[in-house]
Amino acid sequence: MSAALAPSRLPAADVLRTGSLGLRTRRLRAALSSLGIAIGIASMVAVLGISESSKADLLDQIDRLGTNLLRVAPGQSFFGEASRLPEPAASMIGRIAGVEAVAAVRNLDGVTVRRNDLVPEVETGGLAVAAADASLLRTVAARLRAGRFLDAATGRYPTVVLGAGAADQLGIGDTGSRVFLGGRWFEVIGILEPVELAPALDDTALVGFGAAERWLGGERDASTIYVRAAPGAVTGVRELLGATANPEHAEEVEVSRPSDALEARAAAKTAFTSLFLGLGAVALLVGGVGIANVMVISVLERRSEVGLRRALGATRCQVGAQFLCESLLLAGVGGAAGVALGAAVTVGYAESQGWSTVVPPAALAGGAVAALAIGAVAGCYPAMRAARLAPTDALRSV
Repeated sequence: MSAALAPSRLPAADVLRTGSLGLRTRRLRAALSSLGIAIGIASMVAVLGISESSKADLLDQIDRLGTNLLRVAPGQSFFGEASRLPEPAASMIGRIAGVEAVAAVRNLDGVTVRRNDLVPEVETGGLAVAAADASLLRTVAARLRAGRFLDAATGRYPTVVLGAGAADQLGIGDTGSRVFLGGRWFEVIGILEPVELAPALDDTALVGFGAAERWLGGERDASTIYVRAAPGAVTGVRELLGATANPEHAEEVEVSRPSDALEARAAAKTAFTSLFLGLGAVALLVGGVGIANVMVISVLERRSEVGLRRALGATRCQVGAQFLCESLLLAGVGGAAGVALGAAVTVGYAESQGWSTVVPPAALAGGAVAALAIGAVAGCYPAMRAARLAPTDALRSV
């Protein structure tokens, strides 16, 4: 009695070689099929990378500027009228344990700043004028682009420090120039860099309280008080600010933390990431459908090849493995190209924005895995269809 024949085995190297046959003989079709996967993976990697790079930049700003800056402003009375902070509010706040710095700012309503006295008074350009304490620069962690900030001496004379936006709009790039402010000339002694935690200062011309009282009719009560608390005492200080600033009407005091706006922006970027990831997933799905379509056409075109291989002893599983491998190779090539393209887009965009580049390793690994998963799903039906072809039926097309 003759021994039963053992089923033939196809080594992994031979599966890979036969699976790549279609890619090597139809290179343009293979490239176009992989392109859909590459676009989907690249968009997802780029979205995650750009989002994480932007978020990292915002978090760096928060770490650099600190989350211990608080803003105190007058709110509204019970009857909806605008309230005012008492004149000694800033000095009283400075006595709270845990407060490191305090600076009062008083908006000077009706006072305008212009490049010269020939510019009509109504053309303010949206610029504001405010009186400020000498401690404002340190309290809000602002930096000077040029010159110096107000101090006890210069704050009593007609000198002004311009915010970054105000200087740009007035066309002033350095100190020594003069601006027409409140009906008289003021000398520009300093220009600020943009203030991230107090953006209202960017479009403001700042003078000392002494100069504001003497020449501009300013008052001593503050419209905004910036408070820098010790990092570990922020919560406690925040709870005391209302009652300290206005003991008689603590409910009319608004207390906020400017860094919350940056944290909200970071959270908003995360929310938008989900939306763009969904769009990338749609592109990836379209790429998978394209691979499935190409593989079905490939099975129909290669019926004679399948019949010949079956006639020479190839099993159904080996034929199916060949076409599944081809699908995986198509998706894998597209996934690799997509990961590289997405990383390159992330690096280029982050560099153009001046951010630190962050490409999450999970995005790179996830992109490759997602591509292979799409390739496996897309290749299942064509592989089963090829495996079901009978040798005699397939060879009729020869």
